[in-house]
Amino acid sequence: MTQPAAQQPKNPWTIPLAAGPAAPWLDRLVAVLFAAAATVALIVLLPLSPDGRGYDTHTQLGLEPCGWPAVHGIPCPTCGCTTAACHLVHGSVISAFVTQPFGAALALVGLLLGVHALYCLVRGRSFLDLLVRVPAAKILIVAVALFFAAWGYKYLVLAG
Repeated sequence: MTQPAAQQPKNPWTIPLAAGPAAPWLDRLVAVLFAAAATVALIVLLPLSPDGRGYDTHTQLGLEPCGWPAVHGIPCPTCGCTTAACHLVHGSVISAFVTQPFGAALALVGLLLGVHALYCLVRGRSFLDLLVRVPAAKILIVAVALFFAAWGYKYLVLAG
């Protein structure tokens, strides 16, 4: 039995897959990709230990230390992002944001999108519907501002 129009929510969190903004197969494919990316991030980050210095956690993956500081004398724009993401997946949310606010926010959004994608896959809901409803331009402006603010913050933390 369908609810009367007055009782139905105006902006439901999710809508049925068939009512989504794209073909169901495309919606499912994008949801699978987001869920897989979040799962891979968890699998890669969980065995790592966040570096106590607040950067260079990525060297535990066999990657070279960042060369930006040696060349430019300042931390790179993404300095500490891997460390922040590592803190986050280990449940240290405050440490993640203290380490690198942009990296922590990016990791949090990525993990939440992965969880939402899994929810949509299991429940037969549209994943793309939420993505087309978010104000992308405003989010991009905030993300760019946070990126540069976090870079400045990291510079001040490492210089002090």
